[in-house]
Amino acid sequence: MTGPCVLIIDNGSLSIGPLRRRFERLHLDTEVVRVADASTRVDGRYQALVLSGTKVPAHVGDYRHVVDLVLRSGLPTLGVCGGMHILALAHGAKLERGQQRVGNYPVELETDGFLAGLKRTVSLFQRHTLYVNRVPTGFSAIGWSESCPVEVILSDDGRILGAQAHLEFRDDGFALIQAFARLVPVPATQDERRNDVRFPADR
Repeated sequence: MTGPCVLIIDNGSLSIGPLRRRFERLHLDTEVVRVADASTRVDGRYQALVLSGTKVPAHVGDYRHVVDLVLRSGLPTLGVCGGMHILALAHGAKLERGQQRVGNYPVELETDGFLAGLKRTVSLFQRHTLYVNRVPTGFSAIGWSESCPVEVILSDDGRILGAQAHLEFRDDGFALIQAFARLVPVPATQDERRNDVRFPADR
């Protein structure tokens, strides 16, 4: 490895490949570990954590060791879809069944802080029927939609970002990954490259 490394916890996602490519496009190395093999501690090889989506509904007991990893590491952490659910459940929220959404849906973002520079309204790829019922303790909602008031969450310390949508798809999803990647410490020359990435239009 030649640069900062993001550890991706694979919770059974069907799109680990696209998720890795988004980070690698930002000049960040990635490693993937299955959730069953994830430790509760990380060494100095990693500068950020990502919790992928899940194949089945998240139950905090099944992922307690992953939550411990996030809390003990102190590293910037991104939870994608089921990964966000894991973090939300660990901080007091619950999951509720709602409208089935598959495809692109509009999401409104709070762009005055962490997501400064992004569009106010983005189109994000959704594939789920379960929703976080409220903003978890210690977090704020910085993204919402008509059918989902808790689309994007940010911890009060600005370290943990969660998104209901699958950010590994579509340009607008990548923009949120790029915002998260600003938390990952990198040398100045790499930081300049990371912030000047352009994707061809998604189809």
